Amino acid sequence: MNVRDYLEILHTAEKLKDTPRHCTTAGRRTESVAEHSWRVSLMAMMLRDEFPDADIGRLVDMCLIHDLGECFNGDIPTFLKTDADRKAEASRLQEWLRSLPPELSDYFSGLYAEMEAQTTAESKICKALDKLEALIQHNESPLDTWSENEYELNRTYAFDTVAFSEWLTELRKAVLEDTIKKIASAERK
Repeated sequence: MNVRDYLEILHTAEKLKDTPRHCTTAGRRTESVAEHSWRVSLMAMMLRDEFPDADIGRLVDMCLIHDLGECFNGDIPTFLKTDADRKAEASRLQEWLRSLPPELSDYFSGLYAEMEAQTTAESKICKALDKLEALIQHNESPLDTWSENEYELNRTYAFDTVAFSEWLTELRKAVLEDTIKKIASAERK
């Protein structure tokens, strides 16, 4: 790959640093999509021992690129995202992927196809970690930054996504325990 192509890809990906998510950090700062993707990737890297048969390098690659489509249309919370939003994001992402050098275009496109199909361990883990990271971030953010529907979402979201894995199900239960404690402590005040 020539250096100009390399730089152009990085310039596009940089947009995720300035693309806000609807959640805040513990310090009340709006988090970026790049920060979310970084932590999903970190979560994946740390699962080597829990998923010894998974290709962790491929999983981390998926986690790193899973939200690149948001460079083009921004982040729309899952509970607000419509089919039209998903279609527009996928179209813009596919257009961008076709503009990449062929070897990278093929690799990224293959990862996206795998994530969409949800048939491999790596794709299932990636999807689960994406959802779990959002729940964990909500538990870390001040409760007064939550929207009304997030009280229920933090209690119920993603159990179906983690059901394929006993370990991820246990992690989801631990996140739920943290949610319940957080809400209960705020109610006592």
